[in-house]
Order: sequence, then C-alpha cells, then structure tokens
Amino acid sequence: MRINEIFYSIQGEGYYTGVPAVFVRFSGCNRKCDFCDTDFSDYKVMDPTEVVAAVIKYPTKHVVLTGGEPALQITRDFISMLHSVGRFVQVETNGSLPLPSNIDWVTCSPKAQPWHIEYVDELKVIYDEQDVEEIREEFLDKEAEVFELQPCSQPDGTTNLEETIDYVMRNPHWRLSLQTHKLINIK
Repeated sequence: MRINEIFYSIQGEGYYTGVPAVFVRFSGCNRKCDFCDTDFSDYKVMDPTEVVAAVIKYPTKHVVLTGGEPALQITRDFISMLHSVGRFVQVETNGSLPLPSNIDWVTCSPKAQPWHIEYVDELKVIYDEQDVEEIREEFLDKEAEVFELQPCSQPDGTTNLEETIDYVMRNPHWRLSLQTHKLINIK
C-alpha cells in the first residue's frame, strides 16, 4: 500500500466531526481536482500488517481511510484486519470505484462522473454552484442518508462560504459541513 501519512487527530468534517480518529491517508488518485490538498508524490510503501500496527498505537477505535482515493488500494481483507483489532472503519472516497462491502461508514465526496460506488452513508458535496440536486438524486439510489454541502476552498485561501450557507438555507435537506480542523488549526 502507498501511504502518504498516518496520524492521530480530530475528524474535522462531515457526520463524525469532533470524533478522535486515526487517519490513514493513501497516496494516488484517479481524479485530478484542483483543490486537492494531498501531495501524491510523497508516500511510503507499507504492507497491510504494518498499517494496522501503526493504527493500533493510538487510543481511538475510529479509523478514517482517506486519500487520495482509498478504493484504489483497500481490500475486504484489509478492512477485516482493522475490524479484528476492534476498529470502526470510515472511508472517504470520490465514488468512482466500488468499495469492499464490510466498511462501517462510507463518506462519498463525488467528483466527476462516472460513479461506480454501490452504497453510501454520507454524501458530502464540495459546493461550486453545480447542480447538487441532480447529484443528490443519484445518491438517494445508493441509500445515502446524510447530505452535506461543504464550501469549496480556493488556492488563494478564500471559500464560497456565503453562497453555500445560502443554498443550505434555501434547501434544508442539505447540512452545512465545514472543515473545522482548518478553523481550529489542527491537522
């Protein structure tokens, strides 16, 4: 597995905001988003046993597999290994690839189509004034129950926060998701 980093912090966005978690950030992605904050050239090759050993050094049961795109590298066996040491596994994905069926919580932040994910717990759309209702309809068929809009961060440090808040206020089936880890200056 190509691992960009493994670290312990507080989940800063989405449904589990505020929960202590071990983050396993995978290197590599099949999408090229201009707002991505991951350096894909920086990684260490680790086998799944090494990753699990790194995860269990921390006191939390919550593990977030993020990226890059975790679906490029994770397997059902790897998720089972994390379960066998008592971990709750959340995956943050762009939805472009199928995922193992034994993941505890799937957070999908869809980018460009096509989407090949079969099941989603949480849909988190980075709002850039696109047709989010069309995206929401697509993911209702994938059993998504939590629908969140997150302001889009620009390279100059600005966001479209006001527009995102306005959209959520006019469409209350969406929730506002902020990157609170950036607001409180933690990783």
